[in-house]
Amino acid sequence: METVRNELHRPPEEIVEGFRAVLAEYSPSCLVTDARRRVGAIGGLLPVKHHHKIAGPALTVNLSIDDLVDCMPVLARAQAGDVVVVACHGTTRTAMWGGLMSTLSRQIGLAAGIVDGAIRDVDEIRDLDFPVWYRSTVPRPSPTAVHDRTEPVQVNVPVVIDGQVVHPGDIVVADENGIAVVPRDEGEAVLERTRMNISRERVIRDKIASGLSVPELIAEFGHL
Repeated sequence: METVRNELHRPPEEIVEGFRAVLAEYSPSCLVTDARRRVGAIGGLLPVKHHHKIAGPALTVNLSIDDLVDCMPVLARAQAGDVVVVACHGTTRTAMWGGLMSTLSRQIGLAAGIVDGAIRDVDEIRDLDFPVWYRSTVPRPSPTAVHDRTEPVQVNVPVVIDGQVVHPGDIVVADENGIAVVPRDEGEAVLERTRMNISRERVIRDKIASGLSVPELIAEFGHL
């Protein structure tokens, strides 16, 4: 695997803050995916705590199935609010995130870790209250003892999780429903449409509470 270590170009902070405000709503990942017309959704990963909701720019790490390495050194490249997205390509034989990684991430102020693979120390991560999404668990640690590298060889490159491409600097919004990915250059437009979805759903809920029937709701709003 070719060595690539790029700098992370983050989206404007006011756009990221706009998506963080969406976290106060029900199912923010669904609202954002709806705003992208079903594009950009990642499923199959679960949060350590079901109530966790996060939004932030993606710091991506691409690992090889045949050569998994410790991800902890990438934290030196991270800033508060970042989401470390680790592409393990679904392999679950080795844990690529654990308690110490979560402790350091929390200290830095990272928003979350997203691991398309296995993690360990789930009890410690839960007690730390640090948001992590993962595919599976396994006690086996990463094989750092068998080589001299101190950092994954591909950092801040496009990665693929569940068929969805995540570019470094994309905005990720995650909750217990899954993960929504927003391209960095589309953040403002998607945020505007997400806010429109929120307003529309509030009106629909009010109409339901007022006693509007299903045919009346469909006649007024179309597909719900």
